[in-house]
Amino acid sequence: MAIKIPTIVIFDMDGTAVRHINPRLLQVLETLDNVGYKASKLFSWLFRRGARGPIIPLWHKKRKQPRLLVHRAIHKIRRKPVEQIVEPCPGLFTLLELFEQHQIPMALVSNGLGKGYGHEILEKFDLKRHFPVTVFREDITKSKPNPEPILTALGLMNIDLKEKDIVWYIGDRRKDVLAALAAHDVLPCTVIPVGFGFHAALAMVEKNMSTEYIYMSFYEMYDDLKPLFDDAPPPPQATTKKTSHHDKSEDDTPNQASTAAHA
Repeated sequence: MAIKIPTIVIFDMDGTAVRHINPRLLQVLETLDNVGYKASKLFSWLFRRGARGPIIPLWHKKRKQPRLLVHRAIHKIRRKPVEQIVEPCPGLFTLLELFEQHQIPMALVSNGLGKGYGHEILEKFDLKRHFPVTVFREDITKSKPNPEPILTALGLMNIDLKEKDIVWYIGDRRKDVLAALAAHDVLPCTVIPVGFGFHAALAMVEKNMSTEYIYMSFYEMYDDLKPLFDDAPPPPQATTKKTSHHDKSEDDTPNQASTAAHA
């Protein structure tokens, strides 16, 4: 089966866009971030709200999350400069430039924290200019495999999704594959999980996904996509939502995406 050219591309960060120089740190850091976030919500629910109502209200997303209880532990692990912890995956920038040449909108999502980690990576490796939209752990209420990070990113991209749109979500873990499949179930367009590396490949096979969307390197992905972009008619471009003074403010966009994630 021939692969479908994406009209929108979303990358996972850790293990996909960037790789850990010490790979064992990846799961530790994401686990600390996630546990810390949930712990802060639990204590807030117990002591501030008298254990009443849902721990994380589905209708509410604060613009600023409270300081996580494990920040200090995380920062101890991350005391080194980010360039001593992670590096861009080989071939990443070549692939990003290919997407940009063909005006493919891109976003970056992560289960990890942006503060003190993700935003430093964006700045150090000049990734912000490639990813105008980023979603980190403090921007969402539920992390992958829940589809909320993907839905939030698409909401922030302000794209009027059509049935003809094809979203590639590129990730290296089983939770990335599951999140993409869950997003596909609630969106009007096609969302394709693109497995990057061994762990994602196993999940793709488990879910009976086409092996055409399994890659072990960005160079391999580039070699597959470039001829398609060069030889085939350009894919339909993703269109931006039209806004007017009657529309909701931009601050409401992430909430709309989050609401869809819990529908």
